[in-house]
Amino acid sequence: MNTEDLEVWFITGSQELYGKEVLKRVEDNSKKLVGHLNSENELAVKIVWKPVLKDAHQIKTLMNGANGSEECIGIVGWMHTFSPAKMWIAGLNVMKKPFLHFHTQFDQKIPWNSIDMDYMNTNQSAHGGREFGFIATRMGLKRKVVAGHWKDTKVIGKLENWIRAALGWNESQKMKVARLGDNMRFVAVTEGNKVDAQIDLGYEVHGYALGDLLEHVKEVDESDIENLIRRYREEYPITRKTVTDEEFNVSIHESAKIEISLRRFLESGDFKAFTTTFENLHGLHHLPGLAAQRLMRDGYGFGAEGDWKTAALVRTMKAMSSGIDVGTSFIEDYVYHFESGNIKELGAHMLEVCESIADGIPSLEVHPLSIGNKGAAARSVFTAKRGPAVQASLVEFGDRFRMIVNKVEIVKQEEEMPKLPVARALWTPKPDLPTAATAWILAGGAHHSCLSYSVNTEQLEDLCEMLGIEIVIIDEDTIIRELKKELRNNEIYYRLHKL
Repeated sequence: MNTEDLEVWFITGSQELYGKEVLKRVEDNSKKLVGHLNSENELAVKIVWKPVLKDAHQIKTLMNGANGSEECIGIVGWMHTFSPAKMWIAGLNVMKKPFLHFHTQFDQKIPWNSIDMDYMNTNQSAHGGREFGFIATRMGLKRKVVAGHWKDTKVIGKLENWIRAALGWNESQKMKVARLGDNMRFVAVTEGNKVDAQIDLGYEVHGYALGDLLEHVKEVDESDIENLIRRYREEYPITRKTVTDEEFNVSIHESAKIEISLRRFLESGDFKAFTTTFENLHGLHHLPGLAAQRLMRDGYGFGAEGDWKTAALVRTMKAMSSGIDVGTSFIEDYVYHFESGNIKELGAHMLEVCESIADGIPSLEVHPLSIGNKGAAARSVFTAKRGPAVQASLVEFGDRFRMIVNKVEIVKQEEEMPKLPVARALWTPKPDLPTAATAWILAGGAHHSCLSYSVNTEQLEDLCEMLGIEIVIIDEDTIIRELKKELRNNEIYYRLHKL
């Protein structure tokens, strides 16, 4: 994921009434602010300063330019002085990029002994920001408001969260998802309206028969397979297996062939996310487990059993954590540990969990798969590292999409699981497992989700604001009675919003 060419535009609002001297100070101040943001902070993308906007024509021209720019992923607006908001209407009407209202002022403190009307006229952010805030609310503008001084680390942190959400938004606008086979039969939550997804969320979802992948499988050279197997043996310790040496070698050989062909298939269609299903494996030796794990490690989104929504969400959240991804993976809720005083949840999948969340180096293993009626499958096996994370699920209710997010703490696996040869994560949800599970189920959360150490709840909230979809957050403050009220109120709001 290359973010070097991406940028956020910084615009400053003022007006001609103040005269050239004041406008020069406004320009100098906004340049210094942008310079500080770029030089003193490790933001995900660079902030690009744009000339001070003083009338409706300038504003609309800039907004149209942002809409047409492949590099611009969002706009930050600062009302340095009083900028009459009627002149913003035409520009805001055409704006298509995410917007952040930066309600700050240049000086941190009031100069008590020297403040005069000239100073007041030049430093009117408190005045101008409220004027702009009214018109944005009056027009129903989706935006984030960040208030505070521009050198405050907490304020900059909120700006960084919004920028990372904009990275996710930008990724969704151009994402293509490949579905190899259909959804797992009779499963409800992995279904959904792909046309609505493209309208509301931006990404395209394309279906392919497994034969489309097999064309690539047939073209893989034996030398390429041998080279990849050599890399497998260099990267992974091979610790144990429950098959014969012959079956092991066949499985590793077929895994390498599948990985090479799957990469070529995805690259040929410029796909950034994909799905597979164990109910459609005709022509393959086994389910693409190791290939899915390694492709996710390299940035692709993945969803099992045809779950295109989760595949797209995994890719989106990986894009949001570009440059700092310390672990983002597809995951599935599996087993509860209801021991009194030690309640936990085990998340895993048959095979496909991303190695980016591993605690240490995964082992490469081959075992029979008790579902799908195919050959023994290679997979990397590991336990997830400890630390705070979020679990996010994207579901559709026919008239709208909803994201459900639960804050969790990945904890140490205290007991060995020698007979469970899959990658897994053990966690305690916030505020506790019974409350979190109840809230997740009431909100309609899926059994598939994205687990990330890198993305936080504020970033996902900002992303949903940009996409115009509902979000339900489950954290240490969740109370089921209040959550039920929130869900009922959301039902009314989002249905009316669609009308």
